[in-house]
Amino acid sequence: MSTSREFHYRLPRRSGGWRPGSHPGSSLGAGQEFVSHVSLYDRPDPRRLDLRASLREVRGDWLVRVNRQRVSVPVHLIADVSTSMSFGAPKSKLQVVADFVTALGQSAFRVGDALGMLAFDAHERRDLFVPALLSRGVGEVMASMLTDCEGTAGSGEGLEEAALYLAGRHGLIFLASDFHWPLDRLDGVLDLLAHSYIVPLVIWDPAEIQPPKRDGLMPLRDVESGRRSTVWLRPSMRTRWHEAVERRRTELNSLFSARGIRPFYVSGEFDNEALSHYFFEATA
Repeated sequence: MSTSREFHYRLPRRSGGWRPGSHPGSSLGAGQEFVSHVSLYDRPDPRRLDLRASLREVRGDWLVRVNRQRVSVPVHLIADVSTSMSFGAPKSKLQVVADFVTALGQSAFRVGDALGMLAFDAHERRDLFVPALLSRGVGEVMASMLTDCEGTAGSGEGLEEAALYLAGRHGLIFLASDFHWPLDRLDGVLDLLAHSYIVPLVIWDPAEIQPPKRDGLMPLRDVESGRRSTVWLRPSMRTRWHEAVERRRTELNSLFSARGIRPFYVSGEFDNEALSHYFFEATA
C-alpha cells in the first residue's frame, strides 16, 4: 500500500514510557516541552544549563531546564473475524479491516510505535496473535493473516478472552468489528481496557445499512447460521430497516460516549483522511 494511505494519529492524553516517540509523555527527559527549572545539584546535567535563569536566581544556584519527553506507545488491533465479517461486496468487511491494518502498520512505523494484533470469533483466535513489533512490514503480515483466515459464528464471546491479554496495559487499541452481537459483554471488555485509549472501528457494508430502492422479492442468507429466507421488500419494511440501523448506531454511540469514547464508522472503504481528522478533533 502506498504512503498516501497512511493516516496521522496522536493520543490526546499523556502516556508513560521511556522510549522516545511522538506522543505526549508524562516522563521527564530530552523533550522540548518545558516543565520547570531545578538546581544543577539535584539534576546534574550541564547540557540543560540555563544561564539566564541562573543569573536571576536569588540564591545563586545554577539552574537546569527540565523538559517532558515525547514517547512511543504500543498499538494493538483487536479484530473481529467471525463469519459476519465475511459479508460485503466488492470487498468483505474483513478485507476492509485488512486495508486498515496495512495503513496502520506504515503509520505506526513512521512514528516509532510497535504494532500487535489479537483476533476473536466465538473464542480468541490465538493463531492470529501477533505480539507488538516495531517493523516496517508488520501491517502487511497482519493483513495477509486476516484475509486468509476463516472465522466461525460468534456472538462476542471471544472478545473478552482477547481483551484479557491487554488488561491493565497502557497504549492505543483499535477495536474493529461490525458489532452484530449482543452489546451486554462490551461493558466488561471496556473495563478491562480502561487504561488504554480505545478507538472502536464500526465496520458496516453499505448493503447492510441501505436497503434496495426497488420493491419486490429479496432473497436473504444469514452469514452466521447459513439460514436462507425470502422477504417482500416494501416501503414499510424499508422504513423499519432504516430505523433498525439508526437504533443500533444510537446504542453504540450511547454505550461508548458514556465512557468518553467516540466510535469511528467505516462503510465500504477505509478512509485514511477521515481517520486522521478523527484524531485531529480528539487532540484539538
